[in-house]
Amino acid sequence: MTSHSLGSAVLCGAVSTALSVSLISTSALAAPVDLSKWSPEYVRSIAGTQDFDTAADCAKVTPLDYKGRLTFWYQGVFEGDPDMLREYYKDFFATFRKTYPNIKLEDQALTYNDLLDKFRTALLGNAAPMAIRLQILGGTEFAAKGYLRPLKPEDLGYSTSDFWPGAMKAVTWEGVTYGVPTNNETMAFIWNADIFKRAGLDPEKAPATWDDVVKYSKQIHDKLGIAGYGLVARKNAGNTPYRFMPQLWAYGGGVFDEASANPTYKKILLNSPQSKAALQASYDMYVRDKSVPVSALTNQQADNQPLFLAGQVAMMVSHPSDYTVMLDLQKKTTGADTAKAQTVIDNMRYGLIPAGPDGKRAVVFGGSNIHILKPEYVEGGKVDEPAAKALGCMWASPEWSLKLAYAGSNPGNLNGFKTKWMKERLSSIKFLDVTTSMLPYGIPFPALPQSPEIMNIIVPDMLQNALTGAMTIDQAAEDAAKKVKNLTEGGL
Repeated sequence: MTSHSLGSAVLCGAVSTALSVSLISTSALAAPVDLSKWSPEYVRSIAGTQDFDTAADCAKVTPLDYKGRLTFWYQGVFEGDPDMLREYYKDFFATFRKTYPNIKLEDQALTYNDLLDKFRTALLGNAAPMAIRLQILGGTEFAAKGYLRPLKPEDLGYSTSDFWPGAMKAVTWEGVTYGVPTNNETMAFIWNADIFKRAGLDPEKAPATWDDVVKYSKQIHDKLGIAGYGLVARKNAGNTPYRFMPQLWAYGGGVFDEASANPTYKKILLNSPQSKAALQASYDMYVRDKSVPVSALTNQQADNQPLFLAGQVAMMVSHPSDYTVMLDLQKKTTGADTAKAQTVIDNMRYGLIPAGPDGKRAVVFGGSNIHILKPEYVEGGKVDEPAAKALGCMWASPEWSLKLAYAGSNPGNLNGFKTKWMKERLSSIKFLDVTTSMLPYGIPFPALPQSPEIMNIIVPDMLQNALTGAMTIDQAAEDAAKKVKNLTEGGL
């Protein structure tokens, strides 16, 4: 397993060593995906160049006439997701049942924030599902605690080199792989060009740095009386670290050294001057300038979306799917609101996430992974591995890892970029090329079992403590660093 973190901040000026290696699929008939050439132009050049037969490929893993039973949990499609994604999820499960008619599949969809908590509870009662699809920072926690059985791409008929190095890093614990990536995502910076123009800013130019975001947000609020930036600071919510960590890394901070090329996760950096500078930027927007929504302390991205569509938020960090979400939301408007929403949609712009003071650019390398449980933690004490591998093979295939990430993410399987559906989505989804081009800047969350608590609890708490005035910037950062120290040194 390479120790190079995909899209380390070092990538601002150079391509990481991990990206210089051509990744060759053992099953690919066409040219391999070459990450050293990664760019919007390169992605367009390989899209639609190869066909795949998913059923035939998965039949080599689990025969299509196999008879069995599978219980499966996953993060479902909920509020804030585009309707297109709902249809693809329906199609996937219908296709799986048609392809494997003798496997009785019992699937359960859960929200992002409920999935981890419910899974932990089920494990304690030995009532977990046989297989689960977890967000990227969940795998190491459960692997380290011994709940997951080893599972690598080769077990599902693929090659480890068919997946991003950063994604594989997130499913590896103490040298053993415990999951297979299904999708990987990076976000981009979104702004309303009309609001920029009315506020006296260049409508076609995104803020170059996070310091500019603070300045732009204040200028927009002072001139137009609306929120400049859609800050997200909700407690116990994945949305918060996905939007704050790029800011933290850009300023040169981190939880540990996860933004470096060779992270050791030994030294805590949450209380470094650089991390405090990032926290100060959020404080300046929320407290000093009051240029972000007052509801930022409880907002998720789903709360920012209607505010953006209503022209009440000018800038935010999110997925390419937000363009599709805006179209879906507009359908629910009437009268003058419909025309107003169309103006916002026409003025949506996407750009690279701003850099830090030293030119560092970063984004969270996110996504989800398929895992198979050990039988002693599963309800009934038995895991149907062939059935679990059949579903894992299909979800991680070039076809379905692309389709199930169609509007808001990217295929976990790199060969998904070569499918006809990738070519189709490049022409039908506006701004997809911008978020795809952010992938080389992606930094995975620390591959530690404590990462879910650090990212979903400690980091949001740090923000809340500073923004509410419960603590000073220094106190909030020092408190968070102490909590991370206690958590990581206290063991599992």
